[in-house]
Amino acid sequence: MRGLPVGEISREETAAVLWGVGTYFGRALSQNPEGHVLGHVKDLGKDYKDPMVRGYQTNAAMTFHADPCDIVALLCVKPAKSGGESRVASSVSLYNEMLKRRPELVADLCEEFYWTKHGEYSPGEDPWYKLPVFSFREGRFSAKGASTHARKAQELPGAEQWSALRNEAVDLFQELVPSLAADLPFQQGDLQILNSHVTLHSRRPYEDWDDPDQKRHLYRLWIENEDLRPLSDAVRQNLRGVVLDGYIPRAPLDAEEAA
Repeated sequence: MRGLPVGEISREETAAVLWGVGTYFGRALSQNPEGHVLGHVKDLGKDYKDPMVRGYQTNAAMTFHADPCDIVALLCVKPAKSGGESRVASSVSLYNEMLKRRPELVADLCEEFYWTKHGEYSPGEDPWYKLPVFSFREGRFSAKGASTHARKAQELPGAEQWSALRNEAVDLFQELVPSLAADLPFQQGDLQILNSHVTLHSRRPYEDWDDPDQKRHLYRLWIENEDLRPLSDAVRQNLRGVVLDGYIPRAPLDAEEAA
């Protein structure tokens, strides 16, 4: 959707527009330990290489991935000074291309991976969870991105180190995705809604404005819709959002307010 008048309405009204559209698709999930059901994609000066940092808190290029939800919605409140294009690819097309070239690598991506929780877990829980990259249920396909999210997990206690075959599989995955992707520049008022099970997305790096009030800012919803497609139990149980002990849903209107 393009042309929502976010430059003419308040932040509260902008958030309400996104929330209202989102309710047609499903239920909003918490996106972090603070219980934020309205998320903010904004550079907070953090380092993407840090295992405890999530890419949306930086201005770095991101590897292709799928968010841990059924549907992700992104509304551009403020665009970057330059760069920051959204990149979207079909994970179905990627699976088919990899299957033609290297079926043994596809087979490895259908096995369990460890994924980091980025330090966002309750006492007594593991710092990772396990899921395959490619999975099937009742003949229906679903995919996650073999991304930094998985690679960082190798540094966590209890997670296994990747074999040479797995490293090769992830390298081919990331090598092929850009050739299947479309660049979608974000303009103010653009609303992008993606089915996380059949699309992968990333972002090009960007240069931001010096004025804090003009910095690139996207509102984000993670949406749950169990009717979207059949999923294995392992996949479904890890699409519940970030819910820690004492969870209380909140909807801050800016990233700095959220911090």
